[in-house]
Amino acid sequence: MISGSAYAKVWQEARTYALTPDQVASPLAGRPYDLRHAAVSLWLNAGVHAPEAAERAGHGVDVMLRVYAKCIDGQRDVANRRILEALAA
Repeated sequence: MISGSAYAKVWQEARTYALTPDQVASPLAGRPYDLRHAAVSLWLNAGVHAPEAAERAGHGVDVMLRVYAKCIDGQRDVANRRILEALAA
């Protein structure tokens, strides 16, 4: 078992090896959970459907949409194109 404080100390030290000094000073990957959040946000922005992303993340779809809906960005053009393609079919 590793204590939370020991884990946090190692995490903060690892950030200094993996990130630039400016990134270390920022909140980027400040906690291990931030990496998970970034991954799920990436999946959703890449077009992975919410049920699939939820299953991979171990969430229910309702939680997925409540927590991550605000992270979906720049999808309006893609959505419009898909709607037009579906209507043309």
